Amino acid sequence: MDKDTVYPYLSECAAEAARVARGAGASGLTGPTPCTDWDVRTLVGHLVLYTSHGLEHRALRKQLPDELTRRDFTADADWPLTYAEQLDRALAAWSDPAVWQGEVDLGFTSMPAGEIASLITKELAVHGWDLARATGQEYRVSQAAGAFVLGVVEAHAEVYRQYGGFADPVPADMSATAFERALAATGRDPRWTAPVTA
Repeated sequence: MDKDTVYPYLSECAAEAARVARGAGASGLTGPTPCTDWDVRTLVGHLVLYTSHGLEHRALRKQLPDELTRRDFTADADWPLTYAEQLDRALAAWSDPAVWQGEVDLGFTSMPAGEIASLITKELAVHGWDLARATGQEYRVSQAAGAFVLGVVEAHAEVYRQYGGFADPVPADMSATAFERALAATGRDPRWTAPVTA
């Protein structure tokens, strides 16, 4: 996967995740999400850590420091703004063509830089959708971006399932978009909505 292929979708999904975060900022943090074991606070922590800080650190070939992995990003009332700013820094790092060359050391293995970028694009899209649905919003991606995410999910689904990252796939409607099929392939119900509370 090269920069010309991935970077436009990476940028699109990052912009949409940042928009959803702004809409979620005032929402409760203890509500349920499509990620069965995570409430909104846990989901936000994962999203911010891996798709903004992690994205930049992968570009710089640096490991995430322990301080970041322990941080409660939602403790900052302005976390959506801080997240958007960090996403901008990460995208700027990946705008350098040299970053797309070679491998990225993940600590336990290494992967081509372009593949890492594609996986984080998938994270932005899928967990961005999780946050949108958990906070009463829609997550919107172009048909091309949805098809790209579907391809990434299908290529890596079995490995994710081995490590508990994806649940068993669920059926998708015949009329489902490529992105909805990607969600279904990760074990998510594309029709999931947050339960209404009294």
